Formats: sequence, C-alpha cells, structure tokens
Amino acid sequence: MAAAKPTLTDSLSFCLAQLAAAAGEALGGEKDPATNETPLSRALLALRTRHIKAAGGIERFRARGGLRPLLALLRRAAAAGSAPSQAGPGSAPSSAASAASSPAPASGPAPSAVSSSSPTPPVRLRKTLDLALSILADCCTEGACRTEVRRLGGILPLVTILQCMKTDSIQNRTARALGNLAMEPESCGDIHCAGAVPLLVESLTACQDSQCLQSVVRALRNLADSPQHRLALAQQGAVRPLAELLATAPDAALTLALIRALLELSRGCSRACAEQLSLGGGLGPLVSLASHPKRAVREGTILILANLCAQGLIRPALGNAGGVEVLVDELRQRRDPNGASPTSQQPLVRAVCLLCREAINRARLRDAGGLDLLMGLLRDPRASAWHPRIVAALVGFLYDTGALGRLQALGLVPLLAGQLCGEAGEEEEEGREAASWDFPEERTPERAQGGSFRSLRSWLISEGYATGPDDISPDWSPEQCPPEPMEPASPAPTPTSLRAPRTQRTPGRSPAAAIEEPWGREGPALLLLSRFSQAPDPSGALVTGPALYGLLTYVTGAPGPPSPRALRILSRLTCNPACLEAFVRSYGAALLRAWLVLGVAPDDWPAPRARPTLHSRHRELGERLLQNLTVQAESPFGVGALTHLLLSGSPEDRVACALTLPFICRKPSLWRRLLLEQGGLRLLLAALTRPAPHPLFLFFAADSLSCLQDLVSPTVSPAVPQAVPMDLDSPSPCLYEPLLGPAPVPAPDLHFLLDSGLQLPAQRAASATASPFFRALLSGSFAEAQMDLVPLRGLSPGAAWPVLHHLHGCRGCGAALGPVPPPGQPLLGSEAEEALEAAGRFLLPGLEEELEEAVGRIHLGPQGGPESVGEVFRLGRPRLAAHCARWTLGSEQCPRKRGLALVGLVEAAGEEAGPLTEALLAVVMGIELGARVPA
Repeated sequence: MAAAKPTLTDSLSFCLAQLAAAAGEALGGEKDPATNETPLSRALLALRTRHIKAAGGIERFRARGGLRPLLALLRRAAAAGSAPSQAGPGSAPSSAASAASSPAPASGPAPSAVSSSSPTPPVRLRKTLDLALSILADCCTEGACRTEVRRLGGILPLVTILQCMKTDSIQNRTARALGNLAMEPESCGDIHCAGAVPLLVESLTACQDSQCLQSVVRALRNLADSPQHRLALAQQGAVRPLAELLATAPDAALTLALIRALLELSRGCSRACAEQLSLGGGLGPLVSLASHPKRAVREGTILILANLCAQGLIRPALGNAGGVEVLVDELRQRRDPNGASPTSQQPLVRAVCLLCREAINRARLRDAGGLDLLMGLLRDPRASAWHPRIVAALVGFLYDTGALGRLQALGLVPLLAGQLCGEAGEEEEEGREAASWDFPEERTPERAQGGSFRSLRSWLISEGYATGPDDISPDWSPEQCPPEPMEPASPAPTPTSLRAPRTQRTPGRSPAAAIEEPWGREGPALLLLSRFSQAPDPSGALVTGPALYGLLTYVTGAPGPPSPRALRILSRLTCNPACLEAFVRSYGAALLRAWLVLGVAPDDWPAPRARPTLHSRHRELGERLLQNLTVQAESPFGVGALTHLLLSGSPEDRVACALTLPFICRKPSLWRRLLLEQGGLRLLLAALTRPAPHPLFLFFAADSLSCLQDLVSPTVSPAVPQAVPMDLDSPSPCLYEPLLGPAPVPAPDLHFLLDSGLQLPAQRAASATASPFFRALLSGSFAEAQMDLVPLRGLSPGAAWPVLHHLHGCRGCGAALGPVPPPGQPLLGSEAEEALEAAGRFLLPGLEEELEEAVGRIHLGPQGGPESVGEVFRLGRPRLAAHCARWTLGSEQCPRKRGLALVGLVEAAGEEAGPLTEALLAVVMGIELGARVPA
C-alpha cells in the first residue's frame, strides 16, 4: 500500500506559522473549500493529535516558541467571549476583564468582538477554544511549560474563559489546564489571586458532564496545596458542592475524584471545611464509602473521616453517622499482624483519641471495642510515640465506672506507671477547634497552653469542673472537686450545675494565681492513677511492684518539684486500710523505706548508679508514708490482718509479713508476739537462703533485722562496740622471743620439727603446761616424751608461729596477727585457717579465740568491707559467725554495706543455713552482747 501523501500540517513549522498568524487576525478566518475548515483549525488539530502526542513533542513545541502565540490566541478568544457580557450583570471580575482587554504580547490588531446577541460562543470560536485549550492543558503536564505559561501571563485568560464560556467542553478543558498549572506552587497562588475558585465552584453546580466535573474537582484538589489555600477554598464554599456531589456521583471515576479532592481539602481540617461538609450531607455517604470495593476509594474515605475528627463541632455528627465504628474497625484491621504498616495507623490513632473527647462518642467507642484497641496500642513499644496521646484520650473515661473497670482489667495501671518513669515524648498539640463539642457554647478565645493541658481543657469544662477555659488553671485536680458526677450517661447539666464546682474550691485559692500544681506530660497518667486510687479498694491495681515503682521513680526523679497529685496518691494508698495487706505482700513498705528514707532504689542495687543526692523532702515523705502504714497496722483491723498473714497466709506472704513488721509496728506487744513468740523472726531468717521473692529482698531483710535489733535492745549505744581487746591494741611483752636469739635465756630443751625442715626452739615444761595435748605428748608415755626433736606435722612456719608463742605464755603480743592475710585476700586455705585448725587440734582454746580476734580485727575492722564478711563466715567458726552477724546488723553501718554484707553471708552459708540463722538470731535477740567483737 502506498504511503499517505504528506500534508502541510505534518510540518510543525507550518502549524506554528498558522498559530502565529491567527493570533494577530480575526479568529474566524476563511474556510478552505476542499476541507470546509480554516487553516487554523487544521493546524490546531494537527498540533493536538500529532505533534504534541509525539515523543518529546511538548518540549519541541515549547522550544519553538509555540506557547506565546497559543496564549495570544486564548487572550483574543477570552476577549471575544467576554464582550457580550461586559455591560451585563454577569461581567467578569476587574482583574480578568482588564487582562482580557490588555494588548496581547504578539503583534497584531486588537481582537474583534463577538456579537453580543449570541448567548453562547459561535461554533467556530468554540471549536478553536476546545483545540487550543486541549493543547495548552497537554503542554502544562510538563514543568517547564507550566513555568513558561505563568511567565507569559497565561492564567488570567483561562480564568476569563472559565467565567464567560459556559460550554461543558470548554469548562472541562479550562479546568484541566488550570489543574495542571496548579501543580506549581507559584502558579497555584496566582490562580487563587485571579479569582478562579468561585468560578470552579460554580461549575460544580452548573455542569452535568462527568468528565467536566472530574476536571473541575481535580483543579480544586490541586489548588489545595497549602493550609492557607485549603482554608481559602473552604471559605469560598468549595467543600459543600463536593459533598453534595458525593451522594449523587453518577460513576466510579467521579466518586474517586471527589474522594481525592475531599481528602486534600480536609488535611488539617478547618472549621469551615467541617461545617460545609456537614451541611452538604457528606458524612453519611463517606461512612458508606468506607466499605467501597475499590481500595483507593475506601482508603481515601477512611482518611477523610480521620481528618474530620480534628474538628470538635463535627465529631458528634460523625459518631451519629457511624464514623466511630468505621474508624475503630479500620484501626483494628491495620493493627492485625497481616495489616498495614505502623505509619499508616497514625492518623487513625489520632482520630480515635480525638473521638474520646465527647461523651456520645466515648460510649460508641467503648461498645465497639475501642478500649481494648487503645490498650493494645499502649502495650506496643512500637507505638510509643502515640502513648501520651492515648493516655490523654483515656482521661475522658475518668468517671465512666464501667470503662474504668475494663481498663483496669486490661492492665492500664502498670502501663500508666510506665509512662511516669519512661521517656515518652510530649503529646502533639491540637488546635482549639479540636476541643470537646459537648458544650460548644462555652468556647471562648484562650491562651496558648501545653498540648496535654489543652487536650483536656474541654473535658474539664464538660464535667463541670470549670465554667469556661479562663476558669481552668494548671493547679486543677479532681480531688478539689465534688465527686457527684460519677455516671457518664447523666442528663445534660444545667448552667447552675456547671457552676456548682466553683463554689467547692478551697477558700483563698485563685485559679489564676494558684500555679503550684504542675501539669506536664505526666499529668494525664497521674490524673487516671489518682482516679483509680479513689476506689474503695485500689490495692489490686495500685499497690503492686510496677505501680509503686512508677510512682516512686517519678517522685524521686522529676527534674523539678513533683506534682502534688503523685504525693496525694501515695498518701491516699498508705492511709487506706484495704491496702495494708497489699503493701505487706508486695514488699511495698520496705520499698518505701529503702527508696525514700534510705535512698536506695531498685536500679541502685547492688551496684550504685549516679543519681541526684537524696533530698530531705524524700526522707520526710517516706517517713510520713510509713507512719500512715503504722497507724493502719496498729489499729484493730491491722492487727488482725497482720496476724492472719503471718499465721495463715501462704509461705511467701508469711515471709513478707515477718520482714515488714519491724518497719510498720512500734507497739512492743504486737511485734514481740508476732516476731518472737509466734516465730516470725525464725521464719524470716530461714527464708534468707531460699530463692529471693524480690530483687531487693536481702537488702530489705538486712534493714528489717537491723530495725528489729533496735526494737529489741533500744538502750544499746549505737557507738562502735569494743571489738578488739586492749592487749591487741597495746601488745604485751613477748615471752617466746628470748628463745630465738644467739644466746637464748633460758636455753631451749626441746625443738619442734616442721614439715619444711625448720626447727623451732621450745621449753618442754612451758609447752606441756599450755594444753592437755602437749602435756600428754611431752610428759606422757609417748615416744615424743623422750625426744629432743619433736615433729609437728601439717604446719607451715607461718601457722606454727602463733602456736609456739601461745605455748610459751604469750597473750596479745601480736603473733596471732601474723598468719592473717590482708582484706581482699581469701581466708580459706590461708595460714590463718591452718593456724585455727592447729589451735583446735592442739586443744588451745585461748589461741583459737585470739586468732579469731585477729581475723575480725583485720577483716571486720575499719579497713574491711562487706565483701570480707562472707570470707570470714566461710571459716565456719561460731564466734566469727557471730562477729559477722554483728558487723552486718550494726547500726553504724550504712544500709548499702549492710545489705551487701548479708548477700555475702547468704552466699557463704550456701545450703547450710543453720549457722547463719543462729548467728543472726543471737545478734538480734541481744545474746552475747557483752562479748568482745571486732571493730
């Protein structure tokens, strides 16, 4: 088949020449008799269908200067189209009219006007505009062309055409061109300034063609490129017709375009946007479209609903339309292990939290399983960035008894405690429009506040704690307000009931001046914990290890003064009789004393951490809380509860009770009966070598035994006991050294032979009288009685040295110190252990005692430490065990050393708990207090 004959329109140069010529002539021109078309029409058609569509065609068209005559042609068309209406009431805006009447950049005579008697543009003019606008719209898909069109002033002619030419095809192509131009931020601003938005909005209501509507909707979407432009669109009424169209959209393509536009317009949803969408009846269709089979429509709708939640005025209506259930279900699906990524959950989490600000939506959210969902998010470490927002949202359920019970059952309290001691970030700040709409008539201008406080402000008003935003100060707390509104489903309060709480304020407290109650990121968590602590029996939730740990971490670790609410929570718990057993079972009383009074936190044990110095206010707080527990423990109810725990509780409860009693009982009749007469002390001592039920158990036990020792013997001076005899401080004359010189006096009549071959001189008579062993050996019928060189087996020279001194009458000459290694070196296997074994083998009790005194002086003296206590105990000597126990429980020891020493004793005792138990019991009971103990 022969190739088609080339035509003039195949040449881009020819088409551009026709376009340039037409820009300076009348738009009609003369028809070609062969084709019944003007050369301009054929050139425009070729440009649109052939040249622009070709690869790189748009770039070539722009590079060859085609945009300038094309825009000149559109200016002439705009002027021609606006001429009939210039004198009528529908004239163009002054900006558009002036642009249309201004001379075109291309040279040529002024455009001829179209007959004013024609209500619509002539067919030839309409066809020319259709082709020209189509070419321009295609060109504006390229960034360089958009920039060139803006530079050449091509926006105002388009706005004029949009105003004057009401034909659907022209409106469609004009809107498409404007939508493409709006993809550039600078052009988008110019389009807004040119007054295009009202004209596009008018097209939404006047146009019936789906393609045209899609182009207009897309243009509006692209014009919503910034918060300022989105607000301008909403204020000019662009949202309502979109919402109205959504309910009657004839096809899926238009529906998708509307959803995409509304999604863009609802970002950072303004009040005008929310109002128009509600007035346009868009909430119902949006909720219905949330289950649309097409994913793009479905996900866009979900995000629109989430964006709308930022406006409090629309949230109640959104809940009535079923939006709460939709958002909760969608978030649940995205939380599924096979669901969407965590990033996609963020807008839904924010929306669900905002829905908690109105009572009607809280009820719907609770019924839809939203509480379980929020708790799952709180437990998820990947969602830690949202935790402050979630906790603030849960404050809305503060007086919903059923919801609080559910939250407590789901484990909210330990999670709140974790918020107090964690490093969670601040809650994102919301605008004032996001406040609760339960009482919209009370909305007044407010000062800027922190995110958490602002997010709760409206709820405080709705619950009747204040009559308006100006009545709320950071020192607000529910304890200062009446507890009457306990049920969430109460009727709407009257103005009188709203103002009633103001009269309940403490006299003399000014809301504006009272600033001693800080409100930071921990405020919502403390508010919820405070509400839980007001229950008749909060022990099961709050008097637990995690909850107390969180509260005490916050109280002692806050950079500034902690919130008084946290202190009130602790005081309320310790003053509640129902919490006494829980404080005992959970070692809570011991924890309060260790952390607040002694300054040892769980993280500081056993290795200390760099922490701020213990403040006196912490000590005062701890003593006050322990005093509260003492009042409860010594009441008739407390006595019965403690007796029941000690005698009938589980083994763990009995041990915890025995350990806690010295901290909270001051009545001698009570602690003597429970600890001494009914075996509580022995129960505690027997538990020391078992698996520890608490990380600080041995520290608690050492402190408890020391306190009990003070209770048993309150008159004992806390000064350091006399642990070393005076003869060791001032050595006595040595009676053995004269035998060692070159001219010994008296001369030795005996030598002892050691395994090493060393011969040590001795006096037979003195050695025989020193112990029954040597009396039998040297004066009896044994062969050694006739020998001058008597072997002593199993003795090293260092261990034999104190033995020889003792045999010759030395007492306190310092020889006993020789075999004792310095602190830090093991005693087991040392010459000191060998000497002690020899003293027992040779029946030298005095030497045993002297060696034990020497070991205690070196290892349990001022230079010794807690690590030496276990080493000394491992020697297995009863007197040394008593010395170790006395050193451990001595009132002069710091609590940390006392605890570390008890840890060493337990490790040294191993499974043989008997000696340790007896030693500690003797010290606690004051037995052998007059014996000499090491310094």
